[in-house]
Amino acid sequence: MKKVVLLLVVFMFGGLSSFATEGMWIPSLIDMFYSDMKTYGLKLDKDQIYNTNNTSLKDAVLQFNGGCTAELVSNEGLILTNHHCGFDAIQKHSSLENDLLKNGFWAKDKASELACPWLHVTFVKRIEDVTSQVFNGVTAEMDLLSRSKTIEKNIKELEKKAVEGNSYQAKIKPFNLGNEYYMLVTQDFNDIRLVGTPPSAIGKFGGDTDNWVWPRHTGDFSVFRIYSNDLNEPAQHNVVNKPYQPLHFLPISLKPIQKNDFTMVYGFPGSTDQHFSSKKLQFYMAHERPLRIAMRQQTIDILKPAMRENDLIRIQYASKQARLANAWKKWIGQLKGLTELGALDKKKNWEETYLLKASERTLWKEKYYPLIEQLANLQENNGKYELAFAMLVEYFYYGPEFIKYAQSFNTLIHDYTKLEADDLLNAEVEKLKKITQSFFKNYNVAIDQKIYNALTPMYIENVDAALLPSGLKENWASIGAKIFKKSIFLNEEKMMTYLNGFSKKQHKKLAKDPAFLHANSIINAYREKVARAFSKFSQQEEELMKLYLEGIMVMFPDKKTWPDANSTLRITYGKVDGSAPYDGMTYKHYTTIDGIFQKNAENNPDFEVTDRLRELYLKKDYGAYTQDGELWVCFTASNHTTGGNSGSPVIDAEGNLMGINFDRSWESTMSDFYFDESRCRNIAVDIRYVLWVIDKYGNAKHLVDEMTLIK
Repeated sequence: MKKVVLLLVVFMFGGLSSFATEGMWIPSLIDMFYSDMKTYGLKLDKDQIYNTNNTSLKDAVLQFNGGCTAELVSNEGLILTNHHCGFDAIQKHSSLENDLLKNGFWAKDKASELACPWLHVTFVKRIEDVTSQVFNGVTAEMDLLSRSKTIEKNIKELEKKAVEGNSYQAKIKPFNLGNEYYMLVTQDFNDIRLVGTPPSAIGKFGGDTDNWVWPRHTGDFSVFRIYSNDLNEPAQHNVVNKPYQPLHFLPISLKPIQKNDFTMVYGFPGSTDQHFSSKKLQFYMAHERPLRIAMRQQTIDILKPAMRENDLIRIQYASKQARLANAWKKWIGQLKGLTELGALDKKKNWEETYLLKASERTLWKEKYYPLIEQLANLQENNGKYELAFAMLVEYFYYGPEFIKYAQSFNTLIHDYTKLEADDLLNAEVEKLKKITQSFFKNYNVAIDQKIYNALTPMYIENVDAALLPSGLKENWASIGAKIFKKSIFLNEEKMMTYLNGFSKKQHKKLAKDPAFLHANSIINAYREKVARAFSKFSQQEEELMKLYLEGIMVMFPDKKTWPDANSTLRITYGKVDGSAPYDGMTYKHYTTIDGIFQKNAENNPDFEVTDRLRELYLKKDYGAYTQDGELWVCFTASNHTTGGNSGSPVIDAEGNLMGINFDRSWESTMSDFYFDESRCRNIAVDIRYVLWVIDKYGNAKHLVDEMTLIK
């Protein structure tokens, strides 16, 4: 954004080093931003970046298990992503006897790689603008329901046609709040195997203390491999499958990294909300975010000491705690940044500009001028429903775990007669046996009771009393006491006995279990008192926001708008750079291994190191991976990133891999709502540190030998 102004600044003051580059751009529209990338130092042709007829960088970038990004780095299907993206797989393969989380893992050969049949990766084959086809038959006279049905029908037909006669998938998504639609044609691979991971003391170094913070010293990476059938096509996991041979993989740069070097992040950013109204942003800053932070704080305060004191609990809750803490600290940083930058006042000022522009023409005044007030009123009248939804998410999905587990029995309990009549009862019982075994593998009832006692009163206090389950406010403590004393849902042995001899008698008893009754009361209250009103509010807001953004695009045609992130393939670009977010504070653009041991001296458990790392450090055994005698660990650049960009390749001007994106600085987290050029920096682990850990620390040089190194 503001590209013309930025270019003037370049000519006047010589350099872009103090600016970040806003925008998450659709690769198929590369003509819009290619020339600007060139001014930042890009040396590639645009067809080398995105091309559907020939191989390009896009063929080396994939979505990892639907939530992160990964990149291909060898002609044998080897992929890199973040340690925290592979964390769930690492945890599932860990036990007290074989603690991969603590000790790390390096497959010595392909036969030793660990199958992860629950994982998948997704390649984007092409991206198509299908806006006109989606809106075919839509008229201004249509009511909302008719319009939605026509759009839905068109989308289904287009998606079906796109995958006829091939093994691809097609998904059409709205962009720019529904003003445009793009179809992503993709291909999934499902045989993914864990090849290597550093211990958490490297891959998660800094823990919650350093999360979202710069300077950073985290070796946040893990290594996987894609397998395919004999025809190099997707296949379910099978020992006879072979390493996938990619259309393109990224060479690895060992060249020195200099400040102001070009950087491109290619990946799948998850979600941004740059167009929030001031009233919506105020709601998030004053209510939604602080309350969700407070609820997660309670859970984190329960988990952390328990995990430190017990290795089994540490393994059981490692992945859960990481998910909780990641968003918790991000939200704290968001509020801090939004407040310090006066984002709410700036949003209000922008809305004044919008209204002034809308006043210039009669049509604009009729169509766009009322929108700001309408959005404000809508938020004011429906905020209680949005908050109830947010609190339900925190309580049901991130609160006491027995609630979600008990709800998984809903079909068995409520549809017992139908299951029996359709001869589906045994299949449902077998499914629940697997769910039960998986649940109790990573469950501690004493911890869950503490979480229930901490979060239930917070849930009650912050949801409008009229929207709560009847009797919960007065009786939550006695309900909890009964659950943790009598419920079968908290006892694996009893539950498996019930399921192994399941009958109509057990079905009736389960329906009366206090844990199931509590879970049901929470969900039923939401469905009966919140869901319909919240859905109506969301639909109305969606229509107003669509029109609001249309106004921006019509009234401000020179404003380069980019569509909010929506987990689709995007490109961002910038330069290697440090930052100066506060008065008197200047951050360098890189960190070295020296900083790991400086932090280790602070006696913080988040900064523990292994004996092996200390041995290599004291010997200065850095191999060919240094720059000016230093072993870099991480660096920052001025790319606009968000969640989902975790694991994204940071690519240099010539198309080589120079780092793996894994975070933003704390001062940057507000960029999901408001982007600030002077502060926003993404954080990447230096690819040379990744190779050093694999080679020197892991003694897995055979993996490095697979890669193409550029010196």
